[in-house]
Amino acid sequence: MEIPDYYEFLQISRNAEPETVHRVYRFLAARFHPDNTETGDPSQFFLLKQAYDVLSDPERRAKYDASFESEVPPPDPLSSSIDFMDQIDGELNRRLAVLAVLYIRRRTNPSSPDVSLMEVELRMGFPRDYLEFTTWYLQKKGYITRADNSAFTLTAEGVDFVETQRANIPVLSKLLTSNTGPAAAGSSAAGSASASPQKPADKPWSAEPREERRANEADWRRNPTERRAN
Repeated sequence: MEIPDYYEFLQISRNAEPETVHRVYRFLAARFHPDNTETGDPSQFFLLKQAYDVLSDPERRAKYDASFESEVPPPDPLSSSIDFMDQIDGELNRRLAVLAVLYIRRRTNPSSPDVSLMEVELRMGFPRDYLEFTTWYLQKKGYITRADNSAFTLTAEGVDFVETQRANIPVLSKLLTSNTGPAAAGSSAAGSASASPQKPADKPWSAEPREERRANEADWRRNPTERRAN
């Protein structure tokens, strides 16, 4: 029997304090309760009650964590569904994948949002040698930082880019709603509980169609860190 991911459903960190669990439960209970004529959902409310009963009890939560971690297989590498090899599109996709991995980690584990280079490599299913240009570019744009231990962390600018561009870039939306991480960050009901105003983000690359990117390939070769504006 498949074990539901209660943390994903609540959109909280696996290290979330009991107060956080209770606060998110109350928020979602008001939304999903069958008496709510606008957003009531009996099945979601039932799942919410199950999640709260488990995560609010220290003993049951510990047993759940142990069972969930032992039975849930690791997700497939992103390279199995995303093209990382194409000369231009592959590089754009690598940037988006790194941002998506770091974004989901920051949303689901804000107390420890850093992701090691090895974890990025394994998650993407792509050799780290091919990620050097990708991570260098994202650091120069200010979307990620790299610690002395080679761990990466998404910055506020990176969060702004992901949240404002996901609707404009299909690959980014796919990465955020697939198996990039433990949750489809920003897409669940609980995500709106902590939503904050978004500012327009400077694009680190253009999201124009493939045909136009091909036409502008010469610009990339002359100056690989900048694209011509749409």
